[in-house]
Amino acid sequence: MGQAMRPTGTSFSRRRRRKLSTTISAETHAYLRNLVRTQRVRNMAEAVDVAVTGMRRAENRARLERDTAAYFEGLSPEVLREEQLLGDALSRMAGEIDFDAE
Repeated sequence: MGQAMRPTGTSFSRRRRRKLSTTISAETHAYLRNLVRTQRVRNMAEAVDVAVTGMRRAENRARLERDTAAYFEGLSPEVLREEQLLGDALSRMAGEIDFDAE
């Protein structure tokens, strides 16, 4: 079977599952069915879980982006300058790290 699209560490356990009965668009059904057909997920239930997990992740990223922007917009010029200096120093230090340990 191909590699499942579920996030690392996430388990779609049967014990925690809830029944859902609904009607979806033909396009959505085709997309979910394709996930199963290409063995990226095991079944339609897992396909729905994966799709919703992706949407939740996108929403979380958007919220983090908004909150981060609001944080920096609320800083005084002095504190913003300190943040910029710290960011520059961190960037320089990261450039010196040998991630391949060569």
